Order: sequence, then C-alpha cells, then structure tokens
Amino acid sequence: MVKIGFIVEGATEKIILDSEAFRSFLTKHQIHFVPNVIDAVGNGNLLPKNIGPFISRLTDQGATVIFVLTDLDEDQCITLTKQRLELPVNHFAIVSVKQIESWFLADSEAMSGFLNSPNFLFDNPESVKDPFAEIQKLRKEKVGRGIIDKKVLANLLVHKNSYSLERAANHPNCPSAKYFLAKLLEVAKR
Repeated sequence: MVKIGFIVEGATEKIILDSEAFRSFLTKHQIHFVPNVIDAVGNGNLLPKNIGPFISRLTDQGATVIFVLTDLDEDQCITLTKQRLELPVNHFAIVSVKQIESWFLADSEAMSGFLNSPNFLFDNPESVKDPFAEIQKLRKEKVGRGIIDKKVLANLLVHKNSYSLERAANHPNCPSAKYFLAKLLEVAKR
C-alpha cells in the first residue's frame, strides 16, 4: 500500500495541504497519507542536506512516497528546480509556477468571495511574475484594503472563502496544480 508524505516550502503550502478540502480530496480518492505535513520554512531549506531528515521523519510515520511542494520563483525551469532538490527515486517534486499564490488566482470561486467580486476570473494565473502582489493589487482595487501577509492570505482563502485545490487544478491555465493532483492520483494507484 502506498502512503504519501508531504514536505512543503512554507506556511502557505502547509495551510493548503492541511485544509479540510484537500484532506477530503485525499479521502475521496482513497489516498493514504501521513497527516503531518512538514513545513521546511523556506525554499532555502529544501536542499539535499535538509530534505533527508524530513524524509526520514515521514518514513518513520509510514510514508512510502514523498511529495515535495515548492515554488519555481526565479528558477529558469521546473526541471532545474527539481534537480536542485536531488530527491531519491520514487519521491516527487511538485513545482508551482511562479509561486503557490498563482493557484489561489486559479480558484475563481474562492477569489470571488475574497475580493467581493462575483464572477471573478483570472485568465492566466501562472503567467504572473508575482501572484501575491497581483492579489494585493486586486484586493486594494475591489475591497479598498490590502493584505500584507501571505500566511494571512492563505488562511482567509482556505478557511473563510473555501479555497479548493481541485477547482484551481480545473482552471485551463493552471497546469502545475493540475499536474500535482494528477500525479497524486497516479501514485496512489500503485
């Protein structure tokens, strides 16, 4: 039986993977997982020397496959980001393009509530260089006040506006979210 463990770059990713919506997705698809998501507290901590102990913690809890969720940030390509991690065979790096906040822009329903803007649609969420800055700008324009913290943003979207990674993955221009869920489903069937 496959049991999946998760290591994430930061608080935003952890909030998403700890969410009721994501846990429901895992349960619905009968994906066994370690409930303890490890927050590496920054992509600088996602280096081979640090990943080993994280993987060990998860395998000690029964994980047979590890998913590492990180941002592309300023890296030139997803392949280079994955190579930098130097993950052992049968563990997977999932790279959000450009940053995880682009996945927020892809969930029109959650963003509509967050921005008090019915029928919100962001055409190309993964083409934005700084999706957090884009969300800040949109919030200022639509609501008249900003948001200054990524963790606060994640909590508001997940807990107050029912953010769904499934909805983000269904956006036609959010392939990294779609890839993440597809890879989870593929690995869980092994």
